[in-house]
Amino acid sequence: MRLCLTLLLALGLSACPRPGASTAAAAPGTWSAHAPLPIRVQEIYPALHAGRIWVAGGLSPDVPASQAQMSDRVLVYDPTADRWTDGPRLPEPRHHPVLVSAGDALYAFGGFVQANGGRWSNSRDVLRLNADADRWDRVATLPMPLSETVAGVIGDTIWLATGRSPSGSGNAQWPDHADTAHSLAFDPDNLTFRAGPAAPQALNSAAGAVIGGKLLVVGGRTVSGGNRSDLQIFDPATGTWTRGPDLPQAQGGLAAAALDGRLYVFGGEFFNAAGGGVYAEAWMLDSDARWQALPDMPVPRHGLGAVTVGNRIFVIGGATAAGGNGTSARLSSFQPG
Repeated sequence: MRLCLTLLLALGLSACPRPGASTAAAAPGTWSAHAPLPIRVQEIYPALHAGRIWVAGGLSPDVPASQAQMSDRVLVYDPTADRWTDGPRLPEPRHHPVLVSAGDALYAFGGFVQANGGRWSNSRDVLRLNADADRWDRVATLPMPLSETVAGVIGDTIWLATGRSPSGSGNAQWPDHADTAHSLAFDPDNLTFRAGPAAPQALNSAAGAVIGGKLLVVGGRTVSGGNRSDLQIFDPATGTWTRGPDLPQAQGGLAAAALDGRLYVFGGEFFNAAGGGVYAEAWMLDSDARWQALPDMPVPRHGLGAVTVGNRIFVIGGATAAGGNGTSARLSSFQPG
């Protein structure tokens, strides 16, 4: 009952779920295919900005070999015309940069760049799109290198939570980093950061969205323990984290978006002795704090993005196999029934 009351207050839910009932009947909805991306790309964190979907960087087999499969391209999708164009390229190739639209500005936080002898050099960059000059400007510096994080805009503040940061002096290879529970508040007006309360669980490759003035962080993984099913809810008004109902299935490398006050979750990957695989499952957290199964993704993917436009959620790129294989240019959308 305590969890239920917390959720009622945190998310404005209409009722408590029945004891022991974590999922409800499957929710209806329709999947549609759209114009594919100009390149295959995964490990992206896209955003809606000025009515268009922006995808920056990522890992792609379609970029020059000298870039170590790291993209510097910025791809812009017009949902009205169903057409992709190119935006200003990033200052250098990078993967896992997090895009956030706040006010009339588009920012890119962190990501991994090629430096120090490896392609997993975690960045402290805060980039801002300078559309007039057709470029990205470095406008601020993260307090620590941070990638694979979850971001959301609440009021006038951009919040970042969880992810990976260097664990020692090394900053070049994937094992040089550790899961983090950091939360950071970024003020776009004066381009400064302040530390927020740490999340209850340090993790990477989670997803999230803002609902009712709270940042929801769902799923993800830890290096030592694998995929997680947690739903962690941060309320900046009180400075507290609470726990929501777990996903019915632990999924890392997933995507999430909010639509009409509900949280939608898509895909992800898992690893096992046979190598692992990719999830087709998609879920919705309904107004009764229950997870409902959605129709499976037509093409399962991980390392993908999800962006809400109008009454549908666009699911972007990703990979059809665990790890670096099967990178896709697929663009699809889900419209709740």
